[in-house]
Amino acid sequence: MHEETVSIQAQMLVRRPVAAVFEAIVDPAITTRFWFTRSTGRLEQNAQVRWDWDMFGVGDVLSVKAFDRNARIRMEWKDDPTIVEWRFEDRGGDTTLVTITNWGFRGTPDDVLRQAVDTKGGYTLVLAGLKAWLEHGIELQLVRDQFPDGCPG
Repeated sequence: MHEETVSIQAQMLVRRPVAAVFEAIVDPAITTRFWFTRSTGRLEQNAQVRWDWDMFGVGDVLSVKAFDRNARIRMEWKDDPTIVEWRFEDRGGDTTLVTITNWGFRGTPDDVLRQAVDTKGGYTLVLAGLKAWLEHGIELQLVRDQFPDGCPG
């Protein structure tokens, strides 16, 4: 297993127009309803933004590397420098397929596997929370409730 070749992908169909789904990731006033608790700003081309998860006492800075409105966001995490690409595909009928791909995991093969599995699960919860919020206005607290005793490790 080589770190350069390992990637994960999570996807979800969201029954909202692509512009609304894209905005939910770009605008922290919306994203805090289903993912992180605090942000230093909106995502846009070349932005550096800090996201915090206050319930776990953690945060990270991300750099936006590509920003194609209503289509794609590519970003890089600072503390654990992996690349994440969000794709937003208009499926017609006010539905959007959101696909998240993450790669660049580092370490031993066991480390890479652990990171990939954790990341896949995390992004799956983010997408489920996004769907619940945009389609039904429900804050499921999936990220918070996954680790009620605090983030492991």
